[in-house]
Amino acid sequence: MELSLNSSVVDAVPVLEVGGDVDVYSSQALRERLDALLVEAPHSVVVDLSQVAFLDSTGLGTLVESLKQAEELGGTLQIAGPQDRVLKLFRITGLDSVFAIHDSVDRAIAQVAGPSPAESA
Repeated sequence: MELSLNSSVVDAVPVLEVGGDVDVYSSQALRERLDALLVEAPHSVVVDLSQVAFLDSTGLGTLVESLKQAEELGGTLQIAGPQDRVLKLFRITGLDSVFAIHDSVDRAIAQVAGPSPAESA
């Protein structure tokens, strides 16, 4: 399945919707899109993996490199909605303790955006 990348902004947080297979052939496109999103403030991105059918070690490596880049810029890289087979890969590799993984994009955005003014009052 071919890789699809669609970006949007929700509550001032960039969201990258990834679909298809993230592998040795497609990970460069993912890296380039994440690089472009991370250089812009707030240097944080939510990566929606809910439509990713397959993720290999190259794809994982791309996400790890992007996480490091985000942290160097003072931001974060949040993972949202991975399917069970993709989530299992994060767990097997121990990367579930490195990444903030959320069950939905909304929860990931809330983590990046922080509490709303009404919540912090």
